[in-house]
Amino acid sequence: MEIRNSTMDDIDEIFRLYKVATDLQREKKSVMWPVFSRDLIETEIHEKHQWKIIIDNHIACIWATTFTDPLIWEERNNDPAIYIHRIATNPAARGNNLVQLIVDWSRQYAKEKGKEYIRLDTVGRNEKLIQHYEKWGFTYLGLFKLKATDGLPAHYDNASVSLFEIDLGK
Repeated sequence: MEIRNSTMDDIDEIFRLYKVATDLQREKKSVMWPVFSRDLIETEIHEKHQWKIIIDNHIACIWATTFTDPLIWEERNNDPAIYIHRIATNPAARGNNLVQLIVDWSRQYAKEKGKEYIRLDTVGRNEKLIQHYEKWGFTYLGLFKLKATDGLPAHYDNASVSLFEIDLGK
């Protein structure tokens, strides 16, 4: 099992995993991700912000990182943090505690980058997801109404988001 940056060779699998995740969101009647632009994913790959977990030579999970997220985190964006976005797991790899691997990796990555927080968000208030992220060490900060969503993917329009963070100083 290893974590490394995604490459352009992975782009079809990245989009397949996003579709799998969206299908699951639809099935669970939760807020669904829109179709993300190919340009966005290519930029993340080129900037080394798109990641993957490899198990037995297959992509088990993907996610993206940023060092800024002002539209969602507003004034808290001034804090030194990494932001995790769009975790999508290959159904064949579910049950392997991949979020725990991402959290463990993120702790080290954040320290290497001089960051004090690991943060993520999810649209709406999904109790199972809140419990899942809390299980892996995130503190649930609450549900917040977004003030400005221009520039965010469509599922954030007129949305409230659940915010989560790990304070590495604690």
